[in-house]
Formats: sequence, C-alpha cells, structure tokens
Amino acid sequence: MNISNIRPYRGIKPNLGENVYVDATSVVIGDVTLADDVSIWPLVVVRGDVNHISIGKDSNIQDGSVLHVTRKSETNPDGNPLIIGEQVTVGHKVMLHGCTLGSRILVGMGSIVMDGAVVGNDIIIGAGSLVPPNKNLQAGYLYVGNPVKQSRALKDNELEFLKATNANYVLLKNEYIEDTDNTYSY
Repeated sequence: MNISNIRPYRGIKPNLGENVYVDATSVVIGDVTLADDVSIWPLVVVRGDVNHISIGKDSNIQDGSVLHVTRKSETNPDGNPLIIGEQVTVGHKVMLHGCTLGSRILVGMGSIVMDGAVVGNDIIIGAGSLVPPNKNLQAGYLYVGNPVKQSRALKDNELEFLKATNANYVLLKNEYIEDTDNTYSY
C-alpha cells in the first residue's frame, strides 16, 4: 500500500473512512477527514495544515483540484475550515478555499469558491464561476458567472442529475479500487 501521499502535519494524520479512493498522484495532508466512499482523483491537493478539512460521504474531488483552508488569526479566531457535505461532485481544476458546501452539489470545472462562502444544498455552480468571500448561495438554484449570480431554480431533472452524477463516481471509484487491487485505496 502506498501511503506516502497520505501524510501527517505536526502529528495530525488524515482520517479516512471505508472504501475511500485516493489516487497515487494526489496528496492528502494533515487534519483531513474523508468519510466513507469518498474519491480523490489524479493530481488533487487536500491540504489541512492550518485548519481542518472534512469531506462527506459519497463525495468526489476530480482531477487537478486544490482544497485548502484559512489559518486562525487574531482577526479571524476560527479561521476558515473547509467543510464539504455528502454527495458533492467537485469538477476538474476547482479551487475550494476555506468555504462550506452543503450536500448534493455540483461545482463546475474551473470554479473557485473563496473563504467564508457558504453554499447551500442542491446547487449547481456553473463551470468557471467565482464565488466571492463570504457569499451565501441559497439552496436549489443554478449559479453562474464571475462573480457568481443566481440564475434560476433547478429543475427536477437537474436535481436528479446531481444524485446520478455522484452515484456514477461512487461506481467508478469502486472499479478503480478493484482494478488496482486495493493498491491506492484506504
């Protein structure tokens, strides 16, 4: 088992649930909790060094994404941890920094979600969008743009798409675990 990409920071080790897949080219560092059936795809950085990161059950973080946090300080005593709910799909090359995401969310490719932003449940953030610091996104909507703006309520088929996309990544993760003979799963 290759665990050089799962590393402690200052004595705090990542905590991984059951059937987690972390690609060998990704790195998970420090105060990070990955719930059951989470998948971390190639070239992802999950760096919980100056605050904590939590990724909920059945969530997936796709290729080239960067996940980080904000340090605690005199002006921000709690800093900004990164909290990701359940059944969240984080698209390719997304940057999440010290924000909170609810459940059943799709963060489109190349999007950025900044410090203190709070993203409600059942949301699609369009590709290339920027969610500014401390912005709150109301549940059940499509958001697009730079800076992001509420576009419209999600349709029933889009709400189902959120669940289906996530379920497909859980299946794909399981195929990778089987194919690699558990070499990089935890």
